[in-house]
Parts: sequence; structure tokens; C-alpha cells
Amino acid sequence: MPDYSVPALDKALDILELLADQNGALSQSAIADAVDRSVGEIFRVLQTLEKRGYLLRDPASALYSLSMRTFELAHRHPPLRGLVQAALAPMRALSESTRQSCNLSVLDAGRVRVIAQIESPADFGFRVRVGAEFDVAATATGIALAAFAEPSVRASIAMTPELSAALADAAAIGYVEAADSRQPGIIDLVVPVFGHRGAVLAALTVPYVATTFSGHDHTAVREQSRAAARSISAALDGAP
Repeated sequence: MPDYSVPALDKALDILELLADQNGALSQSAIADAVDRSVGEIFRVLQTLEKRGYLLRDPASALYSLSMRTFELAHRHPPLRGLVQAALAPMRALSESTRQSCNLSVLDAGRVRVIAQIESPADFGFRVRVGAEFDVAATATGIALAAFAEPSVRASIAMTPELSAALADAAAIGYVEAADSRQPGIIDLVVPVFGHRGAVLAALTVPYVATTFSGHDHTAVREQSRAAARSISAALDGAP
């Protein structure tokens, strides 16, 4: 097959992918080392990415970090925008009724990606940052998404006997209810959202916190979450 690679584009993508995996900012030389290029090779690429708004450069330290530009582009994509628009009203109603926060996530390149978040109207609640990503197997949301995903999608996920059993349980009862693996005291209540012809599009998650602010116990919140998910699915013309 002919090599149609574009060196400058390869450099730009290498830099974006590198910075997407970083918790902090990197210097020009650190970026060059990480992508196995010389400083001279990436200098103009960094300038262009900064000029177009994909990178942020701190004036004091000269360190580079990823901007929200790529995230904004993803949210301008019509299918994702339509999903969020259909979900926001039911999510707000769910949050108001239960006094809990809720979020909406999708599978993105084998990872769980949060695409929408509604905070609890109470003075105390648990929130997840929009844009955050998590491992499928390590989260209740990931298990719910994988349980109802197409076989081809599940085939890309590294399976263990424990994960296979969790997916089977979720598929059998239609939701996931589990203690959060990262935050003690939180029960993750996760229900799938379906699209056209019953294909799973997203998962609606309530990280339930039992406090004096809670409007309902977690069983009642779970059922309200299922009703909200059905409402979103119906709005997408995908009620199974």
C-alpha cells in the first residue's frame, strides 16, 4: 500500500495525543523527547496548534497543555449534540426530584466518557467532570454500557471472568447498582439509554449519596433513574 502519510499532521496528532494523557503541562523539549522528535521539528507545529486554539501556552513558564478545543469539536458533532439535548431535561427533572446529581456517559474508543452532568440542587452532592474518562471494567457505568453494547464493541474490551459475570447480571436485570469503587459511601445507580432499534447509546448514572439532603432512598432513586432513561430513549425514538 502506498505511504500517504503527512509528516506535519503526524507530528500534530502525536502532540495532541501526548498532552491528552498528561495531568500537567509540558515544556517544548519534554514534548519533543516524548514524541521522539527534535525541538526544531515540532516548533512550528506547536505554534500552529497554539494559534488555532488547540494548545495553551503559559506565558510565565512556557509550558504547553491541551485546551478544551478538541472537546468542543466533539460536542459540535450532530449525533452527540442531539443526545445531550434530548437528555438534559429528563436529567434536570431527575436531579430536582431526587436531590442527587446525575451524569450521562458514552463509550469512546474503549473508554467511558462523561458528556453531560447535572449537579444536585441540594447543598451537598457528588459531581463528575464533563469530559472525564474512566476504564470500562473499573466503573459501574462502564459495565452498564458494555452489557448492552453490540458484540463487536464488547470484543474490543479485555474480558475477565468477573467482568463477564457483571455484564451478564446487568443485562439480566436491566441496570447496574454497585458501591462505587473509588468513593466510599456512594452507590452508583446506572441505567442504559437506547437509540434507534434498541442500540445502547449512553448510560445515565446517579452517584447516590445518602445524606440528610437526600429526597429518597437509593431504591426509589434507581426507579426514577430508570424512568428518566426511558424518557430519554423515547425522545431519541429508541424506547426498547
